[in-house]
Amino acid sequence: MNEDIIRAVTWADALEGLKVFGVGLVIAAAVWGLVRLLLTARRRGESSRRVLGRLAFWTVVVAAFLVALTVIFPSINPVDVLGGLGVVSIAAGIAFQTVLGNMFAGIVILSRDQFRVGDQVKVEDNAGQIVGIYLSSTAIRTFDGQLVIVPNTTMHSSQIVVQTGFERTRATVPVELRGDADLEHARTAAESAMRGLDLVLNDPQPRALFTEVGVESVMMELIFWSGSTRLEAREATDAVITAVLAAFREGSVPLAEGPAFPGP
Repeated sequence: MNEDIIRAVTWADALEGLKVFGVGLVIAAAVWGLVRLLLTARRRGESSRRVLGRLAFWTVVVAAFLVALTVIFPSINPVDVLGGLGVVSIAAGIAFQTVLGNMFAGIVILSRDQFRVGDQVKVEDNAGQIVGIYLSSTAIRTFDGQLVIVPNTTMHSSQIVVQTGFERTRATVPVELRGDADLEHARTAAESAMRGLDLVLNDPQPRALFTEVGVESVMMELIFWSGSTRLEAREATDAVITAVLAAFREGSVPLAEGPAFPGP
């Protein structure tokens, strides 16, 4: 039967099949460009544009190859080709369940575009910056400099905290004051100290709120907003603690379990 198929092939059919495949490549390139253009218009990330564009490109290429195959070999029934592909797909799905699961999860992740390369995230026990989003996995550089490869099924099914999902983030620092402290004076000193810091955003305004009352103490919370990266948040926290303690020292605001700061 194979010899009959080979004999049935003519140079005209081969040339026609090559033309069909060539047209398919042109269409694939156009689809690739169109997908990237549409994703760019929707402000999708570069990873989404790259992977989904390639996926669309190769889907059209495979379809063009199958059409060209039926043109070159007229005796081949397209239904038989599709049926054979179905059997192969089922076998591959059984053999590579994990791989295919990661790939489909990657397609969903890239389609939703809820986090991008450069975002700082926490997934399970790993926290760091995303350095790559691929079809089957996501690469994260942890804050201590290690590279973690996370399967996309984990990225899809786990709760993910995107620290840089917005441009600013809120932080809270608790301060325990002595019960005999002048509370309004302490509040004014703390808020004035925070408002003068470059690392602390003024919209919303930083606040100092009293949240708990103890037997001999009052709990104050310093609430402020800063840039969303981990370093920006930590630097802002450091600046707030330093400035507020200096203001308390200058204003003789007593902290709990200790003597009042001496006056200037």
